[in-house]
Amino acid sequence: MTHPRHQLDAVIHNPTRFSIMAALLPADRVEFKFVRDAVEVTDSVLSQHMTALEQVGYVKITKGQVGRRPRTWLSATPAGRAAFHAHLAILNQLANWSPGAEQGGAST
Repeated sequence: MTHPRHQLDAVIHNPTRFSIMAALLPADRVEFKFVRDAVEVTDSVLSQHMTALEQVGYVKITKGQVGRRPRTWLSATPAGRAAFHAHLAILNQLANWSPGAEQGGAST
């Protein structure tokens, strides 16, 4: 058996992208500015990470207007939600992982 870390999602594992996904999960869609402020990054940093997440299908970016002001909304896709939950499961597995447990325990 391989080490559980090999199952981690490299896209989500980045701390900023992990934080973005965590901010998106509780809602259907979230305004760009809210995520930027919650994750404490600049507009350009958030845009770069959102592009990476969108390219793999984990988020959907929707642009529109409220009155005359442009707005951008972000939402986690079903694939993104599944990937995030799978990533969390692996992190939990790692937190409880014991070397040698696959072979019946560590040798002395």
